[in-house]
Amino acid sequence: MAAVPPWDAFTAAEAEVRAMVADPRWQGISVPDRAHVLAARILVTPDGDRWLFGAHARWHLYDPADGRWHLAPPPRGTRARQVQHPAAVLPDEVLPRGPDFHAEPGSTQAFIGPDVSGDLTERLRVLLRASGRKSELDYPLTAFDEIFASDVPGTVAAVWGTIMWCAYAPAFDGNERLITVFGEYLRRPLPGDEWVRWLAAPPLLDLVTLVAERARAGRSRAALRLAAVMADTAQILMCDSRFRPRALALLTMVEPLLRRPGLDDALPDDEAVRAAWLSRCPVRLGRALLVETDPGRHFAHCVYDLAEALSFMPDPAKGTAMFLADLSDSRGLLPERLDHRLRMAYEELERAGRTGTSAAETTAPDGFSIPARPIGVSTAPAPALEVAPPDRASAAAVLGAAYATGLAWGRLTGAKVPERGLAGQSVIVRRLIHERDDHHEDGIGHS
Repeated sequence: MAAVPPWDAFTAAEAEVRAMVADPRWQGISVPDRAHVLAARILVTPDGDRWLFGAHARWHLYDPADGRWHLAPPPRGTRARQVQHPAAVLPDEVLPRGPDFHAEPGSTQAFIGPDVSGDLTERLRVLLRASGRKSELDYPLTAFDEIFASDVPGTVAAVWGTIMWCAYAPAFDGNERLITVFGEYLRRPLPGDEWVRWLAAPPLLDLVTLVAERARAGRSRAALRLAAVMADTAQILMCDSRFRPRALALLTMVEPLLRRPGLDDALPDDEAVRAAWLSRCPVRLGRALLVETDPGRHFAHCVYDLAEALSFMPDPAKGTAMFLADLSDSRGLLPERLDHRLRMAYEELERAGRTGTSAAETTAPDGFSIPARPIGVSTAPAPALEVAPPDRASAAAVLGAAYATGLAWGRLTGAKVPERGLAGQSVIVRRLIHERDDHHEDGIGHS
């Protein structure tokens, strides 16, 4: 007889809320009534923390210091009791709307360790070769010109931009086939080193610009071809869960253009076209677009992902704070965005002088030389990380979530991610780099 997993208050409360939100009647319930039924299902742990399973099908933790509810994964397995609370304690933003519970879960894994499948890579290689045969005169580089040589057509940039925009965390093994196929088109070497390529996630506006510029120039067929290349690329990426949520969102934005050529031609500028693309994405895919629509909320979700990826640690909040300590925060904006547990752990590191450690020592594995630190880069000590993921998939999930958090912080504050990555992430790289270019398919697509 199979062992029955022990009863867990958080798992039970989550199942109860999911069932309520899935009921068709949920959409007809008023906001005050939704708050009332959810307030009756708040859990309290022995330390006094209050937890609610709410919007975006994620847990929220009440911060008694500022009265806000922060996104935070719960301490599953901890004893908790359900306590009635007044509905007034719940702001509208923590209440499930319904469609937000149907978001694609995706994966937080980076592209270091678990490779992109050979089939996906081959399909994209074929698409890229066809795109590379176009003329740069017909498809000028109106975006991504810092990456590609001047004679590269915009169709190649459309493939690249779609991959990078759809990737949850575009940190790639330096020898990943999906990246090396772009080698002949590059203007300069990609950031990082031979072990890891720490790549930037472009804004949606860069993809929009490629299409909108051709439409404004009266080249409607070229605009349509660029949109089709993006749709074809996104369709191929759908088979890898590290790309799937944003790939699906991009398809919903681009496919109407293919059905109705000229749909956005009357719009005055690229920003207006971008707004039109975003408006076409259904609510259920809204979380995938937070990076564009609400950078602050997107950062909070990335921190949630990171804490969840570190759930194997005895104290996930402390582990999360150690990765957050890598972020550059000269204006002191980070602590106020954290829940009280994370804030205490982060401030403890801050008092010890172990925050703002953005300059990574190296991304090379043990046994290889460490490149000299560039002049002018901070020598602040990196936090003493004691993160030991139990397996390869867990290590890749931590690395991906940590890098996504760094990118989200940069999008929110303008802070730059160092070309050789952040210090804590480099520690995780050492656990994965010896397995690069392996043939294992297990773990891919799981967070």
